[in-house]
Amino acid sequence: MLDSKVVALLNDQVNKEFYSAYLYLDFSNFYEDKGLEGFANWYKIQAQEERDHAMLFYQYLHNNNVKVTLEAIGKPDQELNSLMDPLQAGLKHEEYVTSLINAIYAAAQEANDYRTVQFLDWFVKEQGEEETNANNLITKMELFGSDAKGLYMLDSELKARVYSAPSLVL
Repeated sequence: MLDSKVVALLNDQVNKEFYSAYLYLDFSNFYEDKGLEGFANWYKIQAQEERDHAMLFYQYLHNNNVKVTLEAIGKPDQELNSLMDPLQAGLKHEEYVTSLINAIYAAAQEANDYRTVQFLDWFVKEQGEEETNANNLITKMELFGSDAKGLYMLDSELKARVYSAPSLVL
């Protein structure tokens, strides 16, 4: 039986992960409007990953006989003006998600809920990768984004990204 505080945090995380997908779809829309199909592709794939993360939390709760409570998903409210805005907002958002995962992890440890701790280990590693990827995109945009040819090459690189389902086994 999962601790009630841990359950509440896990349930909330389902909604937060779906919000992340909405946010990244909004970023994808922004880049589509700018004619940057590669950046749009990168964020569409990010949105798919976030939906997968939500479903992993959803399935974990069901696997532990916990009712999942789905809440309304908030509308993304980021103001996007420059090509750098979604990248910086994406990094900030990933840092926020890391703080949420860490809070669930701490609550699970406090409750001696080792099953949930083990489940969350994958997300801790994943968040490290997400923050690194977000930082790398910012660095590449800073290096190449102000040059039209550099931006074209970066967009082409991002267009080549393909979706890969998470490898977490529940």
